Amino acid sequence: MKKASPRLVQPDERGPVLIERRNLKMAASAHAYVRGSTVRFYEWLEQGGRTELPEGPGVWICGDCHVGNLGPIGGADGDLEVQIRDLDQTVIGNPAHDLVRLALSLATAARGSDLPGVTTARMLEAMMAGYEAAFEAGASDDRRDQACAGSEVPAAVRKLMRDAARRSWKHLADERIEGLDPVIPLGRRFWPLQDEERQALEELVASEEVHALVASLRGRDSQAKVSIADSAFWRKGCSSLGNLRFAVLAAIQAAEDRRARYCLLDVKEAITAAAPRYADVAMPRDNAARVVEGARHLSPNLGQRMLATRLLGKGVFVRELLPQDLKIEIERLVQDEAAALARYLATVVGHAHSRQMSIQERKAWLGELQRNRSKRLDAPSWLWRAVVELVASHEAAYLEHCRRYALETRAA
Repeated sequence: MKKASPRLVQPDERGPVLIERRNLKMAASAHAYVRGSTVRFYEWLEQGGRTELPEGPGVWICGDCHVGNLGPIGGADGDLEVQIRDLDQTVIGNPAHDLVRLALSLATAARGSDLPGVTTARMLEAMMAGYEAAFEAGASDDRRDQACAGSEVPAAVRKLMRDAARRSWKHLADERIEGLDPVIPLGRRFWPLQDEERQALEELVASEEVHALVASLRGRDSQAKVSIADSAFWRKGCSSLGNLRFAVLAAIQAAEDRRARYCLLDVKEAITAAAPRYADVAMPRDNAARVVEGARHLSPNLGQRMLATRLLGKGVFVRELLPQDLKIEIERLVQDEAAALARYLATVVGHAHSRQMSIQERKAWLGELQRNRSKRLDAPSWLWRAVVELVASHEAAYLEHCRRYALETRAA
């Protein structure tokens, strides 16, 4: 029996459908709830948190530094590194916020994997050891040297990097648009556009700045013609709720090529960051420019593939998706690898922070991090207290979310 095609969500129906799918996604697990509750995380820090965090140097931070926001990122020159892959919340702020957010993500992943509490403690110790290693004398500023030696990279990350290096346009097309045909399939993930949205996207792709972005990657012909093959509204994650999010399949036709080549552009509205910024720093007022600037400091491979612009009167950023872009997925943590993964991911974040600091700032921040260690736990006491309080807070909020969502679904 042929499977029925999903009903297409029309533009005026997006809001309710997106809310329902966000609630469903966040109800899947406590770890999924943590990933989708950035605003609640900072509300806790502002209102409910009893732990005073250290004030680090003002650098660009991720602002939403959970495990799923790190992974292999392809560069314009073919380089491949594990870097931060989502910068919507980036601001110039306190690097301790990234540490606490990452620690909370790892702790909830451990709880979801039924690992004992002592494993969480060891993960935080390993996390701090990896992060601090990026600030110690002799740590390299060169992003090509930031990855740990092969023996220190967790097996899961090594495999992910090997998989990423072997991927091609066919892999990306199969995953995103279900095949090599230059058509974006409308259905569960991609929805119809309004006429004004389609026209705005055509004008955007015809602009010199988008042409320069697309033509700059991997030695493409700078004189090649770039046009839209297809476009659609993109329901992706929780971030498309009430905001512009479009997938654009662009055709690149060079004079010497008989056939066009294709690339997939992600056009996303930039929203106000929930992460608190330092008050005395200069930062772009435009949210899209803020995201792109933060990406260039934190994730060079990603930042060089992005641009900030305007679409339908709103600030958006555009990036080409590469086949090598993958995220680290934790379905279930294994006890023997949990500490190694925590150390490695924290090292990546540490290099992203440290390369923005002077030598003096690195020394001062490292000294601050190494204070307040207990005799029983080789991690700062403020980090441990923050994680304990956050896990309790988010567990309660997650259960309440599940109860409320179940009741709403039953009523509907």
